[in-house]
Formats: sequence, structure tokens, C-alpha cells
Amino acid sequence: MGLRDEIGEQPAVASRLLDEAGTDLDRLVAAVRGANPITHIVIAARGTSDHAATYAQYAIGHAARLPVGLATPSLVTRYHTPPRFDGALVLGISQSGRSPDVVSVIGEARRQGQPTGAITNDPASPLAEAAEHVIDLRAGEEASVAATKTYSAELLVIAMLAARLTDERGFAEDLRRIPDALARGLAFEHDAEAAAEAHRSMEEAVVLGRGFNLATALEWALKLKELAYVHAQGYSTADFQHGPAASVNPGGHILAVCAPGPMLPELEETLRNLDAQRQSSILRVVADGAPAAGPAIRFDGSLPEWLSPLATIVPIQLFCYHLARGKGLDFESPRGLRKVTLTE
Repeated sequence: MGLRDEIGEQPAVASRLLDEAGTDLDRLVAAVRGANPITHIVIAARGTSDHAATYAQYAIGHAARLPVGLATPSLVTRYHTPPRFDGALVLGISQSGRSPDVVSVIGEARRQGQPTGAITNDPASPLAEAAEHVIDLRAGEEASVAATKTYSAELLVIAMLAARLTDERGFAEDLRRIPDALARGLAFEHDAEAAAEAHRSMEEAVVLGRGFNLATALEWALKLKELAYVHAQGYSTADFQHGPAASVNPGGHILAVCAPGPMLPELEETLRNLDAQRQSSILRVVADGAPAAGPAIRFDGSLPEWLSPLATIVPIQLFCYHLARGKGLDFESPRGLRKVTLTE
């Protein structure tokens, strides 16, 4: 089992989660709707899981109107000044469940009497033991260092939680369309492979996204670093215009997640300006059937925008896989990295 196999498993993992994880999430939601309802959510995570937490800020904020903040684990582990978690549901997200700093945040929140949850691929991990409620990602073993199927599983669990925190029926109905959307995304591999071949010389890149797909831009940049050794930086389009745009060299590589929605016009305007000023090499990820103003990788556009990060990430993973492969790199064991990183 290798990286490409694990990318291909994602539709099956999504189907399994939808069929089996509902009970775990229902218990968590019942707990937070008890005598002292929560007012906000705090999430502790690192790396790829931190990007899933960024998605949670938008997905849960959109569906349930609850503010979601990212924890500062070193306040617990290094400075020994843990924040007060009054009124919060505190979640830890970690595919391995073994990162000591994430575990420490959950342990502290539980000590303070707040509801806690662990989203992990190992229900016997230290994180699972620390939390009151556990949501198993059910992704099976992920041997490759770069997380792919566990990332989309984390996104789906967050989306399922968001749907349960609102009474709007349409949110839950949208979830059932995800496995087919992931499967159709795999069918765009030819686009991803061709784009990777065209960008094989890429050594630096800026990756742009906004709203729900800010998480996708951040994850794309990370996968480029991990797998293809590209010095990539992900930005919100809004933040990018507040200074970082000046750092793009003429002809530089700009990658953009162009999902339909209210953020798209601004993103396209930014890309047009970069192209006019710097003659940048621009690669878009766009919905199938949508017009593209230049080279593009397609993704399945059948999902509503709030679920589109599950669809956009699949061809992006394939692009990074083929880019690393085209460069002759060891994408199964990237240099200097381990599957489990223990930070405190």
C-alpha cells in the first residue's frame, strides 16, 4: 500500500464514516447541548490536522454560527498558563493521536470540566484516552508519511459535526453526495498529471485560496513542501494583498483554488493583476464544466461550497504525487520526516 493507493481509498473511507461515525458524533452533540450549552469551540491540532481545524472555523461557523478558535498548546505545555475554557467544546484533531501538546490541551480542558472530543485514526491513542468523546476516522492504516485519506476524513467528520449542530435539514443531505464527488475527483488524474509535468521545474510557489478553501490552499502548500520539496506558502487572498504580493517574482508560480462562491471574483481579479504585472505562471483548480482563464486542474463541482474542500483536495493530492514522481523523489519517505511527529 503506497501513497497513490491511499489517495484512491478516499471515497470508501468517506462512505464508511457516513455509515458508522454518526453515533459517536450524536453522543458528542448531546453532551454539548446539555445543561450548560457551549458558546464556542477550541481546536488543538498540528500540521495537516491544523488545516482541518481551519476548515472547521468556516464550516462550523457557517452551519452553526459558533465561533471556532485554534488552541495555543504551548501555553499549556511550556508556559504552564493554560487558558480558561469556560463555555467551550475543546477538540483535539490528530491522525495518530500521539502528539503530546494536543493531548495536553484536551487533558487540561477535561480537568476544567469542559466537554472534550478527539478526532483521530487511532481510538486507542493517548488523545483518545484523554478525551471524553472519541470520533474514529476509520481510515485504516495510513503508511505514507504524507496524510491524504486521513485529511479528507477529518474534513468529513468536521462537516458531519457542523451538520449536527444546526437544525437545517439540507446540510445533512449534502453529506451523502461526498463519496461520489471524491470518486469523480479521482477521474481527473490525467489533468493533475499533465499539470505536474508542466510545472516540474517549480521550486517556489504561492498558493491562494479563501473562505472554506483557505484550508485547501494551506494543505496544498504543505503537500508541495512534503512531497516535492517546493518552497510553497499558502495565503488567504485577502492576507496576500496586505504585503506578501510584493514578494512574487516575475514569472513566479501562482497556484489557486478557484471554487465557485462569493470569494471567486476577488480571487480571479488578484490572479489577473499578478499575470499582468509579473507574467506569473498560474495554475488554477476549477470545478468541472467551469470556464478557466488558463491552465487548470478540474475537480468535481457537484458539492455546495461549504463542502468543496473535500472535492478540491483530491486532484491537488494527485498533482503533488505526480510532481514528486516526475522529479524522481521518494514520495513515500520524504527527507527528514516521520509519520508521527511528537511536539510538546
